[in-house]
Amino acid sequence: MISFLHSAAVQGINACLIDVEVDISSGLPIFSIVGLPDTAVKESRDRVVSAIKNSGFDFPTKKITVNLAPADIKKEGGLFDLPIALGIIASSGTIAAKSLNKICAIGELSLDGKIRPVKGILPIVLSLEKFGIRKIIVPEKNKYEAAVAKNIEVYPFGELQEVVKFLKNEIQKVPFSNGNIATHPEEFSTTADFADIKGQFFARRAAEVASAGGHNMIMIGPPGSGKTMIAKRIPTILPPMSFEESVETTKIWSVSGLMQAGESLVYQRPFRSPHHTTSSIALVGGGSYPKPGEVSLAHNGVLFLDELTEFKRDVLEVLRQPLEDKIVTVSRAKNTLTFPASFMLIASMNPCQCGNYGSGAKECTCNPYQVMKYRSKISGPLMDRIDIQVEVPALKIEEITSEKNTDAENSYNIKKRVVKARHIQLERFKGKNMYCNAQMGPKEIKKYCLLDDKACILLKNAIEKLGFSARAYDRILKVARTIADLAASDIISSAHIAEAIKYRSLDK
Repeated sequence: MISFLHSAAVQGINACLIDVEVDISSGLPIFSIVGLPDTAVKESRDRVVSAIKNSGFDFPTKKITVNLAPADIKKEGGLFDLPIALGIIASSGTIAAKSLNKICAIGELSLDGKIRPVKGILPIVLSLEKFGIRKIIVPEKNKYEAAVAKNIEVYPFGELQEVVKFLKNEIQKVPFSNGNIATHPEEFSTTADFADIKGQFFARRAAEVASAGGHNMIMIGPPGSGKTMIAKRIPTILPPMSFEESVETTKIWSVSGLMQAGESLVYQRPFRSPHHTTSSIALVGGGSYPKPGEVSLAHNGVLFLDELTEFKRDVLEVLRQPLEDKIVTVSRAKNTLTFPASFMLIASMNPCQCGNYGSGAKECTCNPYQVMKYRSKISGPLMDRIDIQVEVPALKIEEITSEKNTDAENSYNIKKRVVKARHIQLERFKGKNMYCNAQMGPKEIKKYCLLDDKACILLKNAIEKLGFSARAYDRILKVARTIADLAASDIISSAHIAEAIKYRSLDK
């Protein structure tokens, strides 16, 4: 007897429908799975046999063939355990085969029949509607994540036995709905605050501008000047994510297995800080069957690269495409996948190898050639893609020893200005799938970056004298647009252009 039901396989951050076909026929008791399964899927045979027996059902001692179609798509992980087990039970006659029609089943089975959570539930559920599937059976611990999809009926279960009773209409179950999905915490739950930072007004202002416009930023200064401290406090002033941004980020985290039980969406903007020994594959994604890297895990959030010059040059160069295109395309012989990678790059580095170049506190032991060689570890094209470049000088002794920090503004007040500026940008880019000024292309720059006469003259003179590239010119306009938004100004003035030019210190 043959039974059919649906499951799904994750490809990148999307999903494709998989038909699970189970045939039980006369012959030697053989249990085979075909359809390009990986090792984890092949091992499901042992899990399924034990789960069926320990759930109180008879396992057929006949020839069992399971086909996962289409056969040219690689099947990975343990999420096919549940549909395979249901197919075997249906083919044995315990449940009616027609009860599996138009139902998608996802879940890994333990040996005692319990259903374990799996990765990639959100992209699977969001993809079901286009396949005409309206019902899905998921593990109990994945129910909040699955309930994000509004047009799909989600039925969570904790045991295989319960699923069988439900399909036999022995128990009734209403679809799970998470009514609080729209309400989420807006405040970043941390004790870190910009008020902790002493001095460094220029760098703190640069961080505010970067946060308001989603701009990339690099800070250069001696050890102990507060670069890392500033970077780690940037999440405290970023605006809350919109529902669409949360869904985009959650899909990536879901396929990477980073979602915790009971979580429905990622509400707080990610802050990823990989170590400088990170490989290029770990940074941008890859593998035999490509998975998201750090740049994608930081989507709609912050990617912080501390001690930038300690990263291998070839690792840093792979950042060029995602910084420009906001996506990562990973090509392998078996597959080509595209992952979103719209993130703020925040980087820090020392001015030289000893770290004291330009510092009045200690004498630099590096000669000019060593300083040049050290800074050349960061290529010009990569540096050109960083909108804001600021120098963070060593703190003065008075600033270090001062008990009062009257000039330091707290994160709450800074965040209010950032949120107002982002709201202006959301209204500006409504309907364009853009969230901030940093995402503007040439057309948007021409349309929205309107300069007054004095600003035009100032920018023209700066380009001639400082030799800015065409890309640097565009980035100055984007930063100036953000500065104008913080001042609630429709037109970019010379003061906005002058401040934006100050943030290109390494180009001078």
